[in-house]
Amino acid sequence: MAKQETSYEQILTELRKKSYNPVYFLMGEEPYYIDLISDFIQNNVLDDGEKEFDQTIVYGKDVDISTVINAAKRYPMMASHQVLIVKEAQLIKAWDDLTYYLQNPLKSTILVFCYKYGTPDKRKKWFQDVNKVGVVYESVKLRDYEIGQWISRYAKDKNVAVEEKAIVMLSEYLGTDLSKLVNEMEKLILTKPATEPRITPELVEKNIGISKDFNVFELQAALVNRDVLKANRIIRYFAENKKANPMVMVLSQLFNFFSNLMMYHYLPDKSQGVVASELKINPYFVKDFQKAAQVFGAWKTMNIISFIRETDARYKGIDNPSADEGDLMKELIFKILH
Repeated sequence: MAKQETSYEQILTELRKKSYNPVYFLMGEEPYYIDLISDFIQNNVLDDGEKEFDQTIVYGKDVDISTVINAAKRYPMMASHQVLIVKEAQLIKAWDDLTYYLQNPLKSTILVFCYKYGTPDKRKKWFQDVNKVGVVYESVKLRDYEIGQWISRYAKDKNVAVEEKAIVMLSEYLGTDLSKLVNEMEKLILTKPATEPRITPELVEKNIGISKDFNVFELQAALVNRDVLKANRIIRYFAENKKANPMVMVLSQLFNFFSNLMMYHYLPDKSQGVVASELKINPYFVKDFQKAAQVFGAWKTMNIISFIRETDARYKGIDNPSADEGDLMKELIFKILH
């Protein structure tokens, strides 16, 4: 009996062994792993000749559950199994009838449901029946603070190291979209010189278009170092490159940094491990908060958070008749540093 906590690695391991289950229910907010598993089944269970006769792909917006069940009851023509993949399964209505098929699922059918961007009601009998006879996998969206570790782990699997600053650049500008991250990581791995053992900030800047010198990470460092000239150069660059540095993203990341700094001020234990755990950050970045706390006291930090909120409101048109993004950022930086 498959369990819901089965990992995607375990599923792929069993599939490579040609150990198949009659039903795979792949669900969750993160589509990357759903696609990873379903694509593996689509590309590897049957050979090209068998696919023509025994592989069917349908979409939830075009079928109902009865149509899926009838297709699942067919026997394979040329292969030992038939593969039936239901993409966009979240668009299917009235799942209850699936229970009748699950009472005796055809062992020669591999039925795959791709239920993206959410999960069904897990209390329903049909869902509990799926969990009894098949594989249920939930692909959970990563949190912002988990992306750095994910990048490091992905690179390690590819026998490549990534410098910490490059990780920050990638995570800041690509966010939690794993499909986008994978595409960009593969681009970096392919373009990396053979003599270079790691992915550097320079490589990221050259191939992805993220500036290693003009980004929010560098802006935070300039503020902590009270480097007025550098901070203003960075925000001037932002104003001239709005598409690559949207103000809403810059403000969001500054807000997160100073909110974490406020939490840091009130942590009774400021050891590296505790800080990393409480702030949910890579231990590498604990030193940044240690230094920032010496520059910005708790009261100043609280005021800075208020300044950022005020700037965000003005950016959205509240009490702001004329100031553009560049002017708003200059004013914010002045308030933070004075």
